[in-house]
Amino acid sequence: MSPAKTKKAEKSASSAKHFDTLIAPVITEKSTLASEHGQVVFRVPLEATKPEIKEAVEALFKVKVKAVNTLRVKGKNKMFKGKPFTRTTVKKAVVTLEEGHQIDVTTGL
Repeated sequence: MSPAKTKKAEKSASSAKHFDTLIAPVITEKSTLASEHGQVVFRVPLEATKPEIKEAVEALFKVKVKAVNTLRVKGKNKMFKGKPFTRTTVKKAVVTLEEGHQIDVTTGL
């Protein structure tokens, strides 16, 4: 393969990785209030790291990230039609953007 083709394949693979890193934006009352202070909340895979999340947000949205905070929300034990089950454990990332940068999560990519 020529060097140009390998770079293009590498770029598309890293771009696909960025899309896999951010599952969905979290749109709640609390995350909407955080967006007024330059923060955006995303659902991410459980194995995603802070540097990966920062790289994905900067690449996909063309913004500068100031900080990334993550939290794991353990799945609750619930009952459905008398049978117990456990909701899935979810990891969230609160991304703080640099001054002057913003993301409108309602429009999509």
